[in-house]
Amino acid sequence: MAEGFEVRGAHEEHLEHAAGHDPQGMAGQLAVTTAILATVGAMFSYMAGATQADAGLLKNDAAIKKTEASNQWNFYQAKSSKQNLAELGAQLVDPARKPHFDSEAKRYAAEKAQIKLAAEKLEQASADFDARSEAKLHQHHRWAQATTALQIAIAMAAIALLTRRRWLEKAVFVMSGLGLVVGALAYFHI
Repeated sequence: MAEGFEVRGAHEEHLEHAAGHDPQGMAGQLAVTTAILATVGAMFSYMAGATQADAGLLKNDAAIKKTEASNQWNFYQAKSSKQNLAELGAQLVDPARKPHFDSEAKRYAAEKAQIKLAAEKLEQASADFDARSEAKLHQHHRWAQATTALQIAIAMAAIALLTRRRWLEKAVFVMSGLGLVVGALAYFHI
């Protein structure tokens, strides 16, 4: 049986050297960091989408309450018109019919007071939903900023790995830290 020999090129030697390279070096460290950043970034992205949806739902609730308040104010205006007509009727009719129009005017005034309270309560509910929506939207922006910082860190990690620049590797960790801090601000509603 003939013994064979192998002629190896520079490419094969480089691949073998890279495969046997210490995984604790820059490449291994950046690979693990990138995987962690991608995982945390995915969670931040989910939270950004969830808070954006919540903000939209709250804004929708605010619009519904505002519409209900508007309906109540229209009802109030209708009662005001009826009250005005009853008061005018009391002035124009003969004295025997005046008590009927006076009682109608008083009834409309009492109904208006109830309607006004309901309308003001609905307007307050609308304002509360608006405020909650704005808070959720602010939180959404924080989650989105944190996600963006982590995505930038991942891109920087790829560049650092390709260029083997240690200062860029350090910048990856700085940008990652910034993303995590902004994510913590989102989590704590700051």
